[in-house]
Parts: sequence; structure tokens; C-alpha cells
Amino acid sequence: IWVFLFSSPNSRGRCFFHMVACSPGEMKQEINGKKETVKGFNVKLQDTILFPEGGGQPDDHGLIGDVPVLRVTRLGAEAVHFVSSALEVGQEVQLKVDWERRFDHMQQHSGQHLITAIAESMFGYKTTSWELGRQRSTIELDTPSMKPVQIEALEAAVNEKIRAHVPVAVQVLSLDDPALEKVRSRGLPDDAAGPIRIIDIEGIDVNMCCGTHVSNLSHLQVIKLLGTEKGKKNKTNLLFLVGNRVLKYAEKSYSTERSLVSLLKTGPDDHVDTVDKIQKTVKGLQKSNLGLLRDMAVLIAQNFKCNPERGNFFTLHKKEGDNEFMSIIANEIGTEETLVFLTVGEEKGPGLFLLAGPSGKVSELGPRVLEMLQGKGAGKNGRFQGKVNSMARRGENSAKYITINSNLCFAK
Repeated sequence: IWVFLFSSPNSRGRCFFHMVACSPGEMKQEINGKKETVKGFNVKLQDTILFPEGGGQPDDHGLIGDVPVLRVTRLGAEAVHFVSSALEVGQEVQLKVDWERRFDHMQQHSGQHLITAIAESMFGYKTTSWELGRQRSTIELDTPSMKPVQIEALEAAVNEKIRAHVPVAVQVLSLDDPALEKVRSRGLPDDAAGPIRIIDIEGIDVNMCCGTHVSNLSHLQVIKLLGTEKGKKNKTNLLFLVGNRVLKYAEKSYSTERSLVSLLKTGPDDHVDTVDKIQKTVKGLQKSNLGLLRDMAVLIAQNFKCNPERGNFFTLHKKEGDNEFMSIIANEIGTEETLVFLTVGEEKGPGLFLLAGPSGKVSELGPRVLEMLQGKGAGKNGRFQGKVNSMARRGENSAKYITINSNLCFAK
């Protein structure tokens, strides 16, 4: 019976069900940007009000008693709830849905049905897939592109339907019901079981769907089409927000606008021009800075060459610089008889290094330098260069010498 409860007003409250099974399990969860395996328990109830992920829609979250439900998946006609603590089989438990998450998914999913139906009726663009994202959702349309005027017209049309308070009804049909022939569908999953659930947006769309939906288009509040991106195989991805997500987007955009007003000292209408001018200024300064660095590299090399007490080894660390800066120094000094070891970057941050000199010595010493700095790099023809995650190791070894052929050494 849980298919009836997904869009029922009563599902906002609490329901009681008996525990049927509880067994050890695990799930993949993103923690601090990394996928990690979390151990827990898979719980089955006699029924559920929590939607299991599927059909482009994420799952519901909620509570079984006071135990959080971290994921709900579908196994045939059953819903499997993943929890972190074991629960006693046979007991009656209270099940509560996370309504804020549920209502957000209802808005996005019903919004997708509406956009899909209107896009097809207005332009003949069929929906081939969709995804309900964490921040924004995407509809894949079977067209190579959409013109801005089409996006504008589509947005106006769907919002007009929202203002018209069009009802949304849930029907359940048997597999042999002739009415199914008139229902829009991309097909049923291979393990589909039981009756077929239909979402009927009155006069607009009738579609097979197991997801959660609003009971009236007015509950969507508003739809904002953010634009399009190039999809795969001559298709177009249409990006959209519905309801509360639009309000949050507007709030965030306004906050950003106020911050830019404070930073740029201009009104919102002038932000683009102001940033464009700043970017051009920065590019000019970067160009001038590169010129100064090249001149500095030449002077550093000449200063070394003019030193009557210079040896056959030169080393330098500079916070500012790049590969070209180091290369100019090495070229100006000449590395046929002089070993040059250069690094650029923050003292304890990432950076670059260059070891240049007699080919045999560089080939021998390069891998040692790479190991000392714990970096990545390669070399040939008397040059060995690469990247390091932290220049701290160069500092740690400032009092150490690496001997080359027992008589040539370098230090920081």
C-alpha cells in the first residue's frame, strides 16, 4: 500500500508498522568529498511511507523510532531501509518522514513532469531522461539545442499552469488495463511488480511514475529555467529549479549581489562592465610582472657569473616565478659545467623545481632530488624538473648536502 502514501497529506505525519527483518549491511556514502563504506543494518517493514530511490528521484530520509534512516532502496516490491543501529524484529515501530526533503523532491519531480509535458506539446521535444540533483535538476531533451526565446516561452507556459491551480491525481491501474495505452511512459523496470502507478496532471499529462508528487500544481509555487547545456548524442540538458529552491536561489543571488556592490563600489547593473575592466587590468599587470621576472632572472644569472668566487654550483628559491623564470636563469648561467638547482613557490606550499647541469650528473642526481622533495617529475638532456606538493622539505634539508661524485654538493 505504500504507493498510495507517497503523495498523501497524511504521510507528513507519523505511521506505525511492524518490523519484518533486520540484517547486517553496508552502503557507500560520501564523507568529506570521498566515497566511504558505512556498515549498518538493512531493515524491512510490513510497509513504508519512505520512498526508495528510483525513476530519477533520490530516496526519502526519516526516522524509525529515534534511529535515522540513511537510505531507502527498492528490492522488487519491497523497500529496504538502511540504518546505523540494529532494531528488534517483530516490534511495532513509528516511522516518520523527513518532510522538508520529501516536499522538495515532490516539487522538483512534479515540476519535471510539467516541463516535460509542455516542452513536448509546444516544440515536440521529448524527454529522454532526467536527474533530480542536490541543488538543481536536469531534463535531457531530444533536441540538439534550444533557442533563448524557446526557453523563455516554456518558462512562461509552465508558470501559467502553476497559477491555474491545476489538480494532480494519483491512479493505480492493473497491467492489463486498456487505459495504459494512453499513458506516457519510457517503459517499466525489469523487476516491476504489482499495479502500475499513474500521475495525472489534469488536462496536461498522464504518465507512469512511482515518485512523490504534489496534489496541485499551485504547490510548485514557481519554476525557473536556468538555461541549457550541451548533452550527449545531439541532446540538450535543460536546467531548472522549482518552488523553495527558487526562493533559496534568489536569496543567495541577492546576498551575492550585495557583496559585489560592497566590493566593486558600483550598482548591480554595472557589475559586468566593472569586472571586465578589472580583468583587463589584471592581465596587464600579469604581463608586466612576467616581464619584470624575466629581467630579474637575467640579472640573477649575470650576478652569479660576475662573482669571481663562484663555484660550479648555483641554487635559489623564489616565492614568485614559474618554469620560464627558472629556465632563463639556467640558460643565462650555462649548465655545461655548472649545476643549477632552482625552486619557486610558497615556503610550505606547492611549487616547481628545476635541476640543470651536466647530463650525467643530472641523470644521477635528479631521482634523488625528486625523492627528497617527494614530488613528481622527469628529465632528459641535462634537465630534470617537476612539481612538489610542499616546499617545506626543501627547507628541512637546508643544512644538508647531497654529494655528487663525492666532491660536488649543493644546499639551499
